[in-house]
Amino acid sequence: MTWTQDRFTKAGIDGARTDVEYLLSAAMGCDRMSLYVRHDDAVSAEAKSTFRGWVKRRLAREPVAYLLGRRGFHALDLELEVDSRVLVPRPDTEHLVDWLLEELPEPDSEGATVLDVGTGSGAVALAIAKARPKAKVTACDVSDDALALAAKNASTAELAVDFLRSDLLTDVPRPEGGWAAIASNLPYIPSAELDALQPEVARWEPRLALDGGPDGLDLIRKLITAATEALAPGAGLYLELGHDQSHAVQELMREAGFVGVAARKDYGQIERVVRGHRPQ
Repeated sequence: MTWTQDRFTKAGIDGARTDVEYLLSAAMGCDRMSLYVRHDDAVSAEAKSTFRGWVKRRLAREPVAYLLGRRGFHALDLELEVDSRVLVPRPDTEHLVDWLLEELPEPDSEGATVLDVGTGSGAVALAIAKARPKAKVTACDVSDDALALAAKNASTAELAVDFLRSDLLTDVPRPEGGWAAIASNLPYIPSAELDALQPEVARWEPRLALDGGPDGLDLIRKLITAATEALAPGAGLYLELGHDQSHAVQELMREAGFVGVAARKDYGQIERVVRGHRPQ
């Protein structure tokens, strides 16, 4: 394990030890803590072969989540299937979910309509559906591949979410009275910065889910405009964005007529989510 960790470190992989533990424990069919209890146990030939294959792929900077085919998301313990059709769900996106849930309390969620735009793996929509089972959750994406994977995750988790193919809100019917909340983690990386991202992102994750145009805000601008008519009066729009985009997105929301516009920081103290309400 130490030898592999050293190879990962020399290859420039952050969190080398954690990656080794995840891969080895998965190959052995145990949890990470069991590695320290079972350190004297013989490793089967099958587990060794699986582990070696994963090490080779990780050295090519393929994300661990793609190697294992899964990623946990949110405190509600969602286990999502992930592969190169979708972005790997990040912990920072949990702030988007948490803020929406705080403003959609359980007693008020009966029949509430919530929309996740650009759902990818379905992480946001499924977390909302799990936390607010009385709400009616819809998710859309422009990618058929992403929608297929998201629907599979919903089936595995036994959660009810309606999935629609749509370019933003173009083909999403507006519910009577408007949406009670819209959440979105759209592509927000400026086009010129894509190739400079970490290899795990630049080489492996889908460009369609990353490229936000010249300044990263092309799709966010369009969604803000569309949401002004799609939301119910008083309802919130919740957007995840890049590390230096909070001020610009807040201004876009205010210019579109949103009120109560504010930002929330992620675990790295970056303003990662911006929220605004349609006026009453």
